[in-house]
Amino acid sequence: MSQLAAFIEEKKIIKEKRQQKPILSMTHVVYGYPTVQASLDWMKRLMQEGVDFIEVQFPFSDPVADGPSIVAACHKALEQALDVETCLAQLGKLAKGFPESRIVLMSYLNPMYRFGLDKLAKRAAEENILGLILPDLPIEQAATYKAACKANGIDPVWLVTPVTPPERLAMLASQASGFLYCVARSGVTGHSVHENKSHEGKVKNTSLDDYLAHIKQHASAPMGVGFGLRERAQIEQLIGKADIAILGSALLDAYNKGGQEEGIKLIKDLFH
Repeated sequence: MSQLAAFIEEKKIIKEKRQQKPILSMTHVVYGYPTVQASLDWMKRLMQEGVDFIEVQFPFSDPVADGPSIVAACHKALEQALDVETCLAQLGKLAKGFPESRIVLMSYLNPMYRFGLDKLAKRAAEENILGLILPDLPIEQAATYKAACKANGIDPVWLVTPVTPPERLAMLASQASGFLYCVARSGVTGHSVHENKSHEGKVKNTSLDDYLAHIKQHASAPMGVGFGLRERAQIEQLIGKADIAILGSALLDAYNKGGQEEGIKLIKDLFH
């Protein structure tokens, strides 16, 4: 499949799903936490429950964008011997079994660079992974990575944040293809969007709406919003302004509290 055909297919998948739901769900799972098999079982359960996308994080010892819950899960996962090739093959098997749910692989540059960015893009495409997220790789330094993704029809997912300068935000939004990852607030994952306060200490009630409206002026790709989503009201606020709501630390906290059942309860409370 050509790069253009792949990107059109990804947009088509999201557009078709959006015709059936007001907003799509993307759930986050740390590969290998608490064990490899437990994480694969959790991914399978999420797909059985009908989540639209799973963002699978291949762990790294210094996950700079992540909050305490995900950092702890990554460190626990790394007590095992993990390798990227095995992860990709296992995700490919899951993807084949649940074609209605799509997988995005997220990690940091260090383990993916050691694996090889060309090989990463090639293997991800072979395993039917929708896109790749490397939050610590700036687009200005990503020429090799972008070329590898282009050659293999894989979508490199770029991130924008509320503190991204306007010119850079417009550039990143215009380069997004499969979807654009819109970080709902500055900082690390895990804290509520409502904790995003101005220097005067007042919650910015309208800033998220303004921020997403600004992104929409520049992005033709679907928009996913994550970081700090924990309440149904936050999901409902995104309807009509974004395409995908991304559930990360809140889902992990629920899983840690009561296993799969507690995690599924949270998803149903937020999305159904």
